[in-house]
Amino acid sequence: MSEKKNVAILGSTGSIGTQTLEVIKSHPDKFEVEVLTAQNNADLLIQQALEFRPNCVVIVNENHYQKVKDALLATDVKVFAGEKALGQVVEMDSIDVVLTALVGYSGLLPTIKAIEAGKQIALANKETLVVAGELITQLAREKGVNIYPVDSEHSAIFQCLVGEFHNPIEKLILTASGGPFRGKTREFLKYVTKEQALKHPNWDMGAKITIDSASLMNKGLEVIEAKWLFGVTQEQIEVIVHPQSIIHSLIQFEDGSIKAQLGLPDMRIPIQFALSYPERLKADFPRFDFANYPSLTFEQPDIETFRNLKLAFQALEQGGNAPCILNAANEIAVAAFLRDEIGFLEMSDCIEETLQRSRFIEHPNLDEYIETDKMSRMITEQLIKSKV
Repeated sequence: MSEKKNVAILGSTGSIGTQTLEVIKSHPDKFEVEVLTAQNNADLLIQQALEFRPNCVVIVNENHYQKVKDALLATDVKVFAGEKALGQVVEMDSIDVVLTALVGYSGLLPTIKAIEAGKQIALANKETLVVAGELITQLAREKGVNIYPVDSEHSAIFQCLVGEFHNPIEKLILTASGGPFRGKTREFLKYVTKEQALKHPNWDMGAKITIDSASLMNKGLEVIEAKWLFGVTQEQIEVIVHPQSIIHSLIQFEDGSIKAQLGLPDMRIPIQFALSYPERLKADFPRFDFANYPSLTFEQPDIETFRNLKLAFQALEQGGNAPCILNAANEIAVAAFLRDEIGFLEMSDCIEETLQRSRFIEHPNLDEYIETDKMSRMITEQLIKSKV
Protein backbone atom coordinates (compact mmCIF):
# COMPACT_ATOMS: atom_id res chain seq x y z
CA MET A 1 0.00 0.00 0.00
CA SER A 2 2.26 2.75 -1.28
CA GLU A 3 -0.54 5.32 -1.38
CA LYS A 4 -3.33 6.12 1.05
CA LYS A 5 -6.74 4.65 0.34
CA ASN A 6 -9.63 7.10 0.48
CA VAL A 7 -12.51 5.37 2.26
CA ALA A 8 -16.24 6.07 2.20
CA ILE A 9 -18.06 4.58 5.18
CA LEU A 10 -21.78 4.10 4.65
CA GLY A 11 -23.25 3.79 8.13
CA SER A 12 -20.37 5.34 10.06
CA THR A 13 -22.30 5.72 13.34
CA GLY A 14 -23.18 2.04 13.72
CA SER A 15 -21.12 -0.72 15.32
CA ILE A 16 -19.13 -1.60 12.18
CA GLY A 17 -18.77 2.04 11.14
CA THR A 18 -17.32 3.17 14.48
CA GLN A 19 -14.90 0.23 14.55
CA THR A 20 -13.83 1.04 10.99
CA LEU A 21 -12.93 4.53 12.15
CA GLU A 22 -10.86 2.99 14.95
CA VAL A 23 -8.93 1.00 12.34
CA ILE A 24 -8.40 4.07 10.16
CA LYS A 25 -7.29 6.13 13.16
CA SER A 26 -4.66 3.48 13.94
CA HIS A 27 -3.24 3.72 10.40
CA PRO A 28 -3.27 7.41 9.37
CA ASP A 29 -0.51 6.69 6.84
CA LYS A 30 -2.65 4.07 5.08
CA PHE A 31 -6.21 5.42 5.08
CA GLU A 32 -8.07 8.71 4.70
CA VAL A 33 -11.75 9.21 5.49
CA GLU A 34 -13.42 10.65 2.39
CA VAL A 35 -17.14 10.20 3.12
CA LEU A 36 -19.21 9.49 6.25
CA THR A 37 -22.93 8.77 6.27
CA ALA A 38 -25.58 8.17 8.93
CA GLN A 39 -29.31 7.56 8.96
CA ASN A 40 -30.39 9.38 12.14
CA ASN A 41 -27.49 9.78 14.54
CA ALA A 42 -26.66 13.39 13.72
CA ASP A 43 -24.74 14.03 16.94
CA LEU A 44 -22.25 11.22 16.40
CA LEU A 45 -21.93 12.03 12.70
CA ILE A 46 -21.01 15.61 13.61
CA GLN A 47 -18.47 14.38 16.16
CA GLN A 48 -16.90 12.02 13.60
CA ALA A 49 -16.79 14.72 10.93
CA LEU A 50 -15.05 17.15 13.26
CA GLU A 51 -12.43 14.55 14.14
CA PHE A 52 -11.76 12.99 10.71
CA ARG A 53 -12.59 15.94 8.44
CA PRO A 54 -13.97 13.98 5.46
CA ASN A 55 -14.65 15.58 2.10
CA CYS A 56 -18.38 15.27 2.78
CA VAL A 57 -21.03 13.73 5.01
CA VAL A 58 -24.58 12.56 4.31
CA ILE A 59 -27.35 12.54 6.89
CA VAL A 60 -30.08 10.41 5.30
CA ASN A 61 -32.88 11.70 7.53
CA GLU A 62 -33.38 15.15 6.03
CA ASN A 63 -34.91 16.44 9.28
CA HIS A 64 -31.38 16.58 10.72
CA TYR A 65 -29.80 18.35 7.76
CA GLN A 66 -29.77 21.87 9.22
CA LYS A 67 -28.36 20.67 12.52
CA VAL A 68 -25.45 18.90 10.81
CA LYS A 69 -24.86 21.77 8.38
CA ASP A 70 -24.76 24.36 11.17
CA ALA A 71 -22.40 22.27 13.28
CA LEU A 72 -19.93 21.88 10.40
CA LEU A 73 -20.27 25.41 9.01
CA ALA A 74 -16.78 26.43 10.16
CA THR A 75 -15.16 23.44 8.43
CA ASP A 76 -14.62 22.50 4.78
CA VAL A 77 -16.85 19.45 5.14
CA LYS A 78 -19.71 19.41 2.64
CA VAL A 79 -23.08 18.33 4.02
CA PHE A 80 -25.76 16.51 2.03
CA ALA A 81 -29.04 14.86 3.01
CA GLY A 82 -31.45 12.22 1.76
CA GLU A 83 -31.46 8.78 0.13
CA LYS A 84 -30.56 10.20 -3.26
CA ALA A 85 -27.41 11.85 -1.89
CA LEU A 86 -26.35 8.51 -0.41
CA GLY A 87 -26.36 6.98 -3.87
CA GLN A 88 -24.54 9.95 -5.40
CA VAL A 89 -21.60 10.39 -3.01
CA VAL A 90 -20.29 6.87 -3.64
CA GLU A 91 -19.62 7.88 -7.26
CA MET A 92 -17.04 10.53 -6.28
CA ASP A 93 -13.76 10.18 -8.18
CA SER A 94 -11.73 10.61 -5.00
CA ILE A 95 -13.09 7.41 -3.37
CA ASP A 96 -11.00 4.22 -3.58
CA VAL A 97 -13.08 1.86 -1.46
CA VAL A 98 -16.65 1.95 -0.16
CA LEU A 99 -17.32 0.18 3.12
CA THR A 100 -21.02 -0.57 3.29
CA ALA A 101 -22.12 -0.93 6.91
CA LEU A 102 -25.75 0.04 6.41
CA VAL A 103 -28.32 -2.17 8.11
CA GLY A 104 -30.56 -4.38 6.00
CA TYR A 105 -32.05 -3.69 2.58
CA SER A 106 -30.98 -0.03 2.71
CA GLY A 107 -27.49 -1.09 1.62
CA LEU A 108 -28.57 -2.47 -1.76
CA LEU A 109 -28.94 0.60 -3.99
CA PRO A 110 -25.88 2.54 -2.70
CA THR A 111 -23.75 -0.60 -3.20
CA ILE A 112 -25.02 -0.95 -6.76
CA LYS A 113 -24.18 2.71 -7.42
CA ALA A 114 -20.68 2.22 -6.00
CA ILE A 115 -20.06 -0.88 -8.14
CA GLU A 116 -21.33 0.92 -11.25
CA ALA A 117 -18.81 3.67 -10.47
CA GLY A 118 -16.02 1.07 -10.32
CA LYS A 119 -15.35 1.39 -6.58
CA GLN A 120 -13.91 -1.51 -4.62
CA ILE A 121 -16.37 -2.75 -2.00
CA ALA A 122 -15.74 -3.76 1.61
CA LEU A 123 -19.05 -5.46 2.35
CA ALA A 124 -20.44 -5.54 5.88
CA ASN A 125 -24.04 -5.40 4.64
CA LYS A 126 -24.83 -9.07 3.97
CA GLU A 127 -28.40 -8.24 2.90
CA THR A 128 -27.08 -6.75 -0.36
CA LEU A 129 -26.07 -10.21 -1.57
CA VAL A 130 -29.02 -11.93 0.10
CA VAL A 131 -31.52 -9.71 -1.72
CA ALA A 132 -29.87 -9.57 -5.15
CA GLY A 133 -26.79 -11.79 -5.16
CA GLU A 134 -27.01 -12.80 -8.80
CA LEU A 135 -27.40 -9.20 -9.97
CA ILE A 136 -24.63 -7.85 -7.69
CA THR A 137 -22.02 -10.48 -8.55
CA GLN A 138 -22.69 -10.17 -12.28
CA LEU A 139 -22.40 -6.38 -12.11
CA ALA A 140 -19.15 -6.63 -10.11
CA ARG A 141 -17.67 -8.94 -12.76
CA GLU A 142 -18.69 -6.58 -15.54
CA LYS A 143 -17.14 -3.57 -13.77
CA GLY A 144 -14.00 -5.39 -12.58
CA VAL A 145 -14.89 -4.61 -8.96
CA ASN A 146 -13.67 -6.72 -6.04
CA ILE A 147 -16.01 -7.37 -3.12
CA TYR A 148 -14.06 -7.92 0.10
CA PRO A 149 -16.13 -9.50 2.89
CA VAL A 150 -16.23 -7.85 6.31
CA ASP A 151 -18.46 -10.37 8.13
CA SER A 152 -16.15 -12.36 10.39
CA GLU A 153 -17.27 -15.69 8.91
CA HIS A 154 -16.84 -14.67 5.28
CA SER A 155 -13.60 -12.88 6.04
CA ALA A 156 -12.37 -16.13 7.61
CA ILE A 157 -13.19 -18.05 4.44
CA PHE A 158 -11.56 -15.36 2.30
CA GLN A 159 -8.42 -15.48 4.44
CA CYS A 160 -8.31 -19.29 4.17
CA LEU A 161 -8.58 -18.97 0.37
CA VAL A 162 -5.54 -16.71 0.03
CA GLY A 163 -3.08 -18.74 -2.03
CA GLU A 164 -5.78 -21.33 -2.74
CA PHE A 165 -7.98 -19.55 -5.28
CA HIS A 166 -7.03 -22.09 -7.97
CA ASN A 167 -8.04 -25.05 -5.76
CA PRO A 168 -11.69 -26.15 -5.88
CA ILE A 169 -13.68 -25.93 -2.64
CA GLU A 170 -15.37 -29.11 -1.45
CA LYS A 171 -17.21 -27.53 1.47
CA LEU A 172 -17.57 -24.25 3.37
CA ILE A 173 -18.23 -24.56 7.09
CA LEU A 174 -19.73 -21.44 8.67
CA THR A 175 -19.51 -21.30 12.45
CA ALA A 176 -22.29 -19.91 14.65
CA SER A 177 -22.06 -18.99 18.31
CA GLY A 178 -25.58 -20.26 18.88
CA GLY A 179 -26.57 -16.93 20.41
CA PRO A 180 -28.03 -16.40 23.89
CA PHE A 181 -30.63 -19.19 23.52
CA ARG A 182 -28.44 -22.09 22.44
CA GLY A 183 -29.90 -25.34 23.74
CA LYS A 184 -33.23 -23.79 24.72
CA THR A 185 -36.57 -25.40 23.84
CA ARG A 186 -39.46 -23.96 21.86
CA GLU A 187 -41.44 -23.79 25.11
CA PHE A 188 -38.73 -21.56 26.61
CA LEU A 189 -38.50 -19.40 23.49
CA LYS A 190 -42.24 -18.65 23.54
CA TYR A 191 -41.71 -16.29 26.46
CA VAL A 192 -38.29 -14.70 25.89
CA THR A 193 -38.09 -10.92 25.91
CA LYS A 194 -36.18 -8.57 23.64
CA GLU A 195 -33.92 -7.73 26.59
CA GLN A 196 -32.89 -11.39 26.83
CA ALA A 197 -32.46 -11.67 23.06
CA LEU A 198 -30.22 -8.60 22.94
CA LYS A 199 -27.64 -10.13 25.31
CA HIS A 200 -25.27 -11.84 22.88
CA PRO A 201 -22.64 -13.94 24.68
CA ASN A 202 -19.65 -13.06 22.45
CA TRP A 203 -20.26 -10.17 20.05
CA ASP A 204 -21.21 -6.51 20.46
CA MET A 205 -23.53 -5.66 17.57
CA GLY A 206 -26.50 -3.47 16.71
CA ALA A 207 -30.00 -4.48 17.81
CA LYS A 208 -31.20 -5.91 14.51
CA ILE A 209 -28.14 -8.12 13.93
CA THR A 210 -28.19 -9.25 17.58
CA ILE A 211 -31.81 -10.42 17.27
CA ASP A 212 -30.94 -12.14 13.98
CA SER A 213 -28.12 -13.92 15.77
CA ALA A 214 -30.45 -15.05 18.57
CA SER A 215 -32.91 -16.49 16.01
CA LEU A 216 -30.12 -17.94 13.78
CA MET A 217 -31.44 -15.82 10.88
CA ASN A 218 -28.07 -14.07 10.81
CA LYS A 219 -26.47 -17.42 10.00
CA GLY A 220 -29.12 -18.10 7.38
CA LEU A 221 -28.38 -14.78 5.68
CA GLU A 222 -24.66 -15.59 5.84
CA VAL A 223 -25.29 -18.93 4.10
CA ILE A 224 -26.95 -17.10 1.21
CA GLU A 225 -24.19 -14.48 1.13
CA ALA A 226 -21.52 -17.21 1.05
CA LYS A 227 -23.09 -18.78 -2.02
CA TRP A 228 -22.60 -15.57 -4.01
CA LEU A 229 -19.26 -14.49 -2.55
CA PHE A 230 -17.51 -17.80 -3.15
CA GLY A 231 -19.42 -19.31 -6.08
CA VAL A 232 -20.50 -22.50 -4.32
CA THR A 233 -23.74 -24.46 -4.28
CA GLN A 234 -26.11 -24.81 -1.35
CA GLU A 235 -24.94 -28.41 -0.88
CA GLN A 236 -21.39 -27.17 -0.31
CA ILE A 237 -22.33 -24.98 2.67
CA GLU A 238 -22.58 -26.34 6.20
CA VAL A 239 -23.32 -24.57 9.49
CA ILE A 240 -21.83 -25.75 12.78
CA VAL A 241 -22.42 -24.23 16.23
CA HIS A 242 -19.17 -23.23 17.94
CA PRO A 243 -20.07 -21.46 21.22
CA GLN A 244 -16.63 -19.99 21.90
CA SER A 245 -16.55 -17.99 18.62
CA ILE A 246 -12.80 -18.55 18.22
CA ILE A 247 -12.87 -20.45 14.92
CA HIS A 248 -14.63 -18.02 12.61
CA SER A 249 -15.15 -20.42 9.71
CA LEU A 250 -13.46 -23.24 7.81
CA ILE A 251 -12.88 -24.56 4.29
CA GLN A 252 -12.56 -28.18 3.26
CA PHE A 253 -10.70 -28.83 0.01
CA GLU A 254 -11.02 -31.76 -2.38
CA ASP A 255 -8.13 -33.64 -0.77
CA GLY A 256 -9.93 -33.60 2.59
CA SER A 257 -7.70 -30.92 4.13
CA ILE A 258 -9.45 -28.30 6.26
CA LYS A 259 -8.24 -24.74 6.82
CA ALA A 260 -9.62 -22.56 9.60
CA GLN A 261 -9.15 -18.97 10.68
CA LEU A 262 -8.99 -18.35 14.42
CA GLY A 263 -8.95 -15.31 16.66
CA LEU A 264 -10.75 -13.56 19.47
CA PRO A 265 -14.17 -12.10 18.59
CA ASP A 266 -13.12 -8.68 17.31
CA MET A 267 -14.67 -7.14 14.20
CA ARG A 268 -11.70 -4.81 13.72
CA ILE A 269 -9.65 -7.73 12.38
CA PRO A 270 -11.89 -8.50 9.36
CA ILE A 271 -12.51 -4.78 8.81
CA GLN A 272 -8.79 -4.07 8.65
CA PHE A 273 -8.11 -7.05 6.39
CA ALA A 274 -10.85 -5.95 3.95
CA LEU A 275 -9.42 -2.44 3.77
CA SER A 276 -5.73 -3.39 3.58
CA TYR A 277 -5.83 -6.55 1.43
CA PRO A 278 -3.50 -7.97 0.16
CA GLU A 279 -1.41 -6.56 3.03
CA ARG A 280 -1.77 -7.46 6.69
CA LEU A 281 -1.19 -4.37 8.79
CA LYS A 282 0.27 -4.49 12.27
CA ALA A 283 -2.35 -4.05 14.99
CA ASP A 284 -2.45 -4.04 18.77
CA PHE A 285 -5.72 -5.98 19.01
CA PRO A 286 -5.89 -8.49 21.93
CA ARG A 287 -4.28 -11.83 21.07
CA PHE A 288 -5.82 -15.27 21.37
CA ASP A 289 -4.19 -17.51 23.99
CA PHE A 290 -4.82 -21.26 23.79
CA ALA A 291 -4.25 -21.52 27.56
CA ASN A 292 -7.42 -19.49 28.11
CA TYR A 293 -9.47 -21.81 25.88
CA PRO A 294 -8.58 -25.41 26.82
CA SER A 295 -11.69 -26.68 25.05
CA LEU A 296 -13.22 -25.66 21.71
CA THR A 297 -16.57 -27.37 21.15
CA PHE A 298 -18.90 -27.95 18.21
CA GLU A 299 -22.49 -29.10 17.79
CA GLN A 300 -25.16 -29.30 15.13
CA PRO A 301 -27.61 -26.38 14.92
CA ASP A 302 -31.19 -27.10 16.01
CA ILE A 303 -33.04 -26.04 12.88
CA GLU A 304 -36.39 -27.35 14.13
CA THR A 305 -36.36 -25.05 17.17
CA PHE A 306 -34.57 -22.20 15.35
CA ARG A 307 -36.53 -22.39 12.11
CA ASN A 308 -35.08 -19.27 10.53
CA LEU A 309 -31.93 -21.11 9.49
CA LYS A 310 -34.05 -23.79 7.83
CA LEU A 311 -36.16 -21.14 6.07
CA ALA A 312 -32.99 -19.48 4.74
CA PHE A 313 -31.72 -22.75 3.27
CA GLN A 314 -35.15 -23.28 1.68
CA ALA A 315 -35.14 -19.78 0.17
CA LEU A 316 -31.64 -20.35 -1.19
CA GLU A 317 -32.73 -23.64 -2.75
CA GLN A 318 -35.78 -21.97 -4.33
CA GLY A 319 -33.62 -19.14 -5.68
CA GLY A 320 -34.99 -16.21 -7.67
CA ASN A 321 -36.52 -13.56 -5.44
CA ALA A 322 -37.17 -15.95 -2.52
CA PRO A 323 -34.15 -14.71 -0.49
CA CYS A 324 -35.34 -11.13 -1.10
CA ILE A 325 -38.76 -12.09 0.33
CA LEU A 326 -37.09 -13.80 3.28
CA ASN A 327 -34.99 -10.72 4.08
CA ALA A 328 -37.87 -8.25 3.79
CA ALA A 329 -40.13 -10.36 6.00
CA ASN A 330 -37.37 -10.78 8.56
CA GLU A 331 -36.64 -7.04 8.78
CA ILE A 332 -40.31 -6.30 9.46
CA ALA A 333 -40.64 -9.20 11.93
CA VAL A 334 -37.53 -8.20 13.90
CA ALA A 335 -38.73 -4.59 14.14
CA ALA A 336 -42.10 -5.83 15.44
CA PHE A 337 -40.40 -8.08 18.01
CA LEU A 338 -38.31 -5.14 19.21
CA ARG A 339 -41.56 -3.17 19.63
CA ASP A 340 -43.02 -6.07 21.70
CA GLU A 341 -45.76 -6.64 19.09
CA ILE A 342 -44.96 -10.30 18.41
CA GLY A 343 -43.16 -13.08 20.25
CA PHE A 344 -39.76 -14.56 19.44
CA LEU A 345 -41.13 -17.66 17.70
CA GLU A 346 -43.76 -15.66 15.85
CA MET A 347 -40.99 -14.03 13.80
CA SER A 348 -40.41 -17.36 12.02
CA ASP A 349 -44.18 -17.84 11.54
CA CYS A 350 -44.45 -14.45 9.81
CA ILE A 351 -41.43 -15.09 7.58
CA GLU A 352 -42.65 -18.52 6.51
CA GLU A 353 -46.14 -17.28 5.71
CA THR A 354 -44.77 -14.29 3.76
CA LEU A 355 -42.65 -16.69 1.66
CA GLN A 356 -45.80 -18.68 0.89
CA ARG A 357 -47.95 -15.66 0.04
CA SER A 358 -45.47 -13.64 -2.03
CA ARG A 359 -45.14 -13.83 -5.80
CA PHE A 360 -42.14 -15.90 -6.89
CA ILE A 361 -39.96 -14.62 -9.75
CA GLU A 362 -37.26 -16.98 -11.03
CA HIS A 363 -34.96 -14.39 -12.66
CA PRO A 364 -35.84 -10.93 -11.29
CA ASN A 365 -34.35 -7.66 -12.52
CA LEU A 366 -33.58 -4.74 -10.21
CA ASP A 367 -37.06 -3.23 -10.47
CA GLU A 368 -38.58 -6.60 -9.61
CA TYR A 369 -36.29 -6.95 -6.58
CA ILE A 370 -37.42 -3.50 -5.41
CA GLU A 371 -41.08 -4.40 -5.94
CA THR A 372 -40.59 -7.77 -4.19
CA ASP A 373 -39.12 -6.05 -1.16
CA LYS A 374 -41.98 -3.56 -1.02
CA MET A 375 -44.76 -6.13 -1.39
CA SER A 376 -43.20 -8.63 1.01
CA ARG A 377 -42.96 -5.98 3.70
CA MET A 378 -46.63 -5.14 3.23
CA ILE A 379 -47.62 -8.80 3.54
CA THR A 380 -45.58 -9.24 6.73
CA GLU A 381 -46.97 -6.05 8.25
CA GLN A 382 -50.52 -7.29 7.57
CA LEU A 383 -49.70 -10.62 9.21
CA ILE A 384 -48.33 -8.86 12.28
CA LYS A 385 -51.42 -6.65 12.57
CA SER A 386 -53.58 -9.77 12.55
CA LYS A 387 -51.58 -11.13 15.51
CA VAL A 388 -51.57 -7.96 17.62
